[in-house]
Amino acid sequence: MDLSNLQPAAGSNKKGKRVGRGAGSGKGGTSTRGHKGAKSRSGYSAKIGFEGGQMPLQRRVPKFGFKNRNRIEYKAVNLDKLQALVDEKQLTKVTIDDMIAAGLVKKKDLVKVLAKGELTSKIDVEAHAFSKKAEEAITAVGGTIQTVKK
Repeated sequence: MDLSNLQPAAGSNKKGKRVGRGAGSGKGGTSTRGHKGAKSRSGYSAKIGFEGGQMPLQRRVPKFGFKNRNRIEYKAVNLDKLQALVDEKQLTKVTIDDMIAAGLVKKKDLVKVLAKGELTSKIDVEAHAFSKKAEEAITAVGGTIQTVKK
């Protein structure tokens, strides 16, 4: 085999419709573009969101509020969930990997521990952020907190 006898795999090249090849082809004349208008011209390309002069949806829909681009989204994990995890797995240290394994958070989530519920076990907790009340609750039962970099 050499370059002179290469050919495409069987069935890989489908013949497209040959437009603009005369009246007998059935695809001649306007070449399937219809009559007049911007879409019939060569070089036409519609702008994104263009609706033929009608006010585009993007501009019709009312906008309000403010979306901060720099917002950091945390996945909340409450103390009662941590306590349930400790009771179930008999842990003394709860890491982010333990929370992922338990299905409390996903791998790419940033974890913030919140103070809902009650903590009875002395545990060391590892997370990206802690609320002040959660911090106090964990240290009150003799546990420690460790903040992990994002």
